[in-house]
Amino acid sequence: MKKYLIITLFFSLLLQAEEIGEMWGTAEEESKYYKIVNVPIPEGTVIETGAFAITPDGKLATGTRYGDIYFIDGAFSEKPQPRFHKFATGLDEIFGLAIKDGAVYATQSCELTKITDTDKDGIADRFETVSDSWGYGNYHEYAFGSKFDQDGNIFIALGLSKSYHSWELFRGWAVKVTPEGKTIPWCSGLRSPGGVNENEHGVMFYAESQGPWNSSCSLKVLSKGGFMGHPKSYNWYQYTEYPKPVEPESGGRIITESKKVKELIPYSVIFPYIKMGRSISGFTVNRSNGKFGPFDNQIFIGDYSLSIIMRATTEKINGVWQGACYPFREGLSTGILNVQFSPNGQLFTGGTNRGWPVRGIKPYAIERLDWTGLTPFEIKMINVTKEGFKITFTKPVSADLKAEDIKLQTYTHIYHGAYGGPEVDLTKPVVSHVKVSEDGMIAEISVKGRVKGHIHDFDFEKVKSKNGESLLHKKAYYTLHEIPKN
Repeated sequence: MKKYLIITLFFSLLLQAEEIGEMWGTAEEESKYYKIVNVPIPEGTVIETGAFAITPDGKLATGTRYGDIYFIDGAFSEKPQPRFHKFATGLDEIFGLAIKDGAVYATQSCELTKITDTDKDGIADRFETVSDSWGYGNYHEYAFGSKFDQDGNIFIALGLSKSYHSWELFRGWAVKVTPEGKTIPWCSGLRSPGGVNENEHGVMFYAESQGPWNSSCSLKVLSKGGFMGHPKSYNWYQYTEYPKPVEPESGGRIITESKKVKELIPYSVIFPYIKMGRSISGFTVNRSNGKFGPFDNQIFIGDYSLSIIMRATTEKINGVWQGACYPFREGLSTGILNVQFSPNGQLFTGGTNRGWPVRGIKPYAIERLDWTGLTPFEIKMINVTKEGFKITFTKPVSADLKAEDIKLQTYTHIYHGAYGGPEVDLTKPVVSHVKVSEDGMIAEISVKGRVKGHIHDFDFEKVKSKNGESLLHKKAYYTLHEIPKN
């Protein structure tokens, strides 16, 4: 443990040296609305959560980086004193967990495995390979698995070899595994995924990390036959039904390059680097019907390096997915690898600080976010309109809201093979008109100078509620590709 703490301190100092800033600075105020509850882990037990699920009998299941699966009883209690039961062991880096018909399906680096307890003694005794139709030869070749979709499929996002190469079969691809175990190559161009799941509309998305061909982290839709942007995985097209796309040119912009490479799928939601995450990870949709406050049917996503949770919303405009991201909760204890809602509407988070710099100081932790019942004044969501944007609030906004109270700038990133990249092509659109709804919950704004392909960076510093409250978080970021025709 002493060695662990020394390593943690080293990485913490390294992180500070990279000048990542103080984040949002709202942790204390956030706690009034969403408190962090620790789920104690037994002393001497290492649980670096890579995946969560809920068992049919109401327990929290977790899969770990060490390859264990635990069932946790009592995790939902107000003051948890959980009991951990090891259901299975001997797997490798579990980053996907789903349960169906009494079996646990674990996505590990080398395969998707069906795990059952045939003699009903509480210990897994049958491990069946559902799919291993991809290569695995390096520790950094992670595999992230979804929950089952409505048709019983599991989608698996395969990271590149050492995050820069594609040395093994289908590394840098997403594949679909059918209920019959057939594996279908789905799309290429992934780099270093951090999670895969459905968005709030039931469409499969994945989380992509910042790096080569990705100047910021993003959510992207897994479109069949699509190209997600990183060309290293082109070498496996010969084993698919899809024609190989033309090579993208480094140094341009994603919106112009997508006109040349017709398979190229633009980033649906961009998380501006450091402002909104540094290494986004697992995500889930809030289906709690109000048990978690005012954010039903929104995406909640973790970030490994910054130990934070963010929100996102998506919409399909003229056939293209786009949307916004919003700050939510900082101050968690370790790097977040995955998240899961309980039936009670509690948001579980888990992870580790092993491998890369992490803001949270604990080597691993399972924590829970509980809504206190108080509603913060927040930007609930932003949607694009023909003339500008529709901004929905969690509480009535002041009827005196003026156009000049909303500041807006836009920028994009260079689409290139280099690692990361600056914000470029800055513009300053003008909010020309504001119309507040009678109930104060919606403000429709007209905007002159919107730019397709740009992040629209909103600053709501001057916005007040009907009762004079300031917004808990004053920033939001909308990724604009299309403008509605009607």
